[in-house]
Amino acid sequence: MKKKMQKKSPRIFKKRPCRLCREKAEKVDYKDVDLLNKFVSDRGRIITSRITGNCAKHQRMVAKAIKRARLAALLPFVKIKEGLQRRKPRRT
Repeated sequence: MKKKMQKKSPRIFKKRPCRLCREKAEKVDYKDVDLLNKFVSDRGRIITSRITGNCAKHQRMVAKAIKRARLAALLPFVKIKEGLQRRKPRRT
């Protein structure tokens, strides 16, 4: 008995509209920490545009603003979870 191969229907993804395009944002300011925190994960990484729904233009602006805010010490480079402790370096 041969099993018939079922064709998978192509998934249709609905593209999220860019949040910044809807607000008609011309610039993303590095001092606006509340806005930038929405684009940073709980570990401190920049979230990809595929997940946030940003267009390429605004994703570049957001990434540049996050990097500037990190240098200005407005955002941390890495967020350490409270329950975890850093390892002490071993002396050899």
